[in-house]
Amino acid sequence: MSTVTDDATFTGPRTEDLAALLVAGERPPRPSALSASLTFGWRAMLKIKHVPEQLFDVTAFPIMMVLMYAYLFGGALAGSVSEYIQFLLPGILTLSVVMITMYTGVSVNTDITKGVFDRFRTLPIWRPAPMVGYLLGDVVRYLIASAVMLAVGLLIGYRPHGGVVGVLAGVLLLLVFSFAFSWIWTMFGLMLRSEKSVMGVSMMVIFPLTFLSNIFVDPRTMPGWLQAFVNNSPVTHLATAVRELMAGNWPAADIAWSLGWSALFVVVFGAVTMRLYNRR
Repeated sequence: MSTVTDDATFTGPRTEDLAALLVAGERPPRPSALSASLTFGWRAMLKIKHVPEQLFDVTAFPIMMVLMYAYLFGGALAGSVSEYIQFLLPGILTLSVVMITMYTGVSVNTDITKGVFDRFRTLPIWRPAPMVGYLLGDVVRYLIASAVMLAVGLLIGYRPHGGVVGVLAGVLLLLVFSFAFSWIWTMFGLMLRSEKSVMGVSMMVIFPLTFLSNIFVDPRTMPGWLQAFVNNSPVTHLATAVRELMAGNWPAADIAWSLGWSALFVVVFGAVTMRLYNRR
């Protein structure tokens, strides 16, 4: 018994037909820089949804920091917790949010290890969009940490004399600085080979920069040589600006210094980050 195959009954698309179809159809418009960045920012939010343990460092960690330092040092440094919390809370808020920024570099390094960045590089989008998306997603984390710490501070006696406007202005300045500061960690995330390396280097940078500042005590109690470093630290300017804004004052010099440092971080480390990203 023979089988006869009729070529007319089995015809696949020819190469010429496919080419004509692809050329004739309109391509979707290229996404704008803002749209692409927001999309990658939303991706960062979805990662938190699937791994909610990532919120530990913006919920439990800030609560622990406020309570631990307030009750450990409040009586010794100011006579009572209620007195010390007025000075401490804006500073510890600055410390916690600045420390959280290091996880941006860890996220970048993780995606590189998994090969996700290779896919991003093939997309017809604005080149910095993946990096900006990481930072935008982390801004939401900074907001959560700020809200948690302010709530705990209010419960144990903190009273911002600047009211809602002063608090919002202080938090906004902190978010701007943290967004800019995070570019340092994106650079390390691209340079270093593993998450542990990123964490180790980040700790070596963040701990001296944050603890050698006016977050916990007035620098006037420090040795003269240490005051010279502390008074010119970007974290000191930021903590002072946040503290004064929440107290109802307008520290123009410290605000200007904080914004100037922010611009410097974006210009220098943003450029280095994108150069490394394009060369990978």
